[in-house]
Amino acid sequence: MPPLHPDQRVAVLADSRNLYHSSHSLYSRNVDYTALLDTAVQDRKLIRAIAYVVRASAPEEESFFDALDDIGFETRIKDLQTFPDGTKKADWDVGISLDAVTLAEKVDTIVVCSGDGDFSRLCSHVRHEGTRVEVMAFGPSTSDSLVAAADSFVDLSEQKEKFLL
Repeated sequence: MPPLHPDQRVAVLADSRNLYHSSHSLYSRNVDYTALLDTAVQDRKLIRAIAYVVRASAPEEESFFDALDDIGFETRIKDLQTFPDGTKKADWDVGISLDAVTLAEKVDTIVVCSGDGDFSRLCSHVRHEGTRVEVMAFGPSTSDSLVAAADSFVDLSEQKEKFLL
């Protein structure tokens, strides 16, 4: 896999729902997306930063979406689906995976900001194709298989004051 260097082209894919649930269940705090993006990029060239969010009709969400745009993330928004039996669903696993595979041909590194083990196979595939994969998530709620499938893992829990608001 390519080593880190300043000319490396990076794409950052942030699974906002996963990050939100992890940061709230573990610490009852929100993620600092500025610190997340800065750490993901390091001193490399940012090509794309995409935050995958779910609209659930909460009063503060539009300001959150605007803040992500101001930080430098493109936001991909999906509406929360409520089924007749009352269950709710909204995940971006397929969308994130498709974007990662597409972007992998155009960048040197994909940074997946999620602890969701469903992305393990994606990471293995992207690495096999020659693109470096880095994962950033909260260690206590991150799948071991995801950590094993990545070239590197940043445990946001080890630097809570940096990554939490």
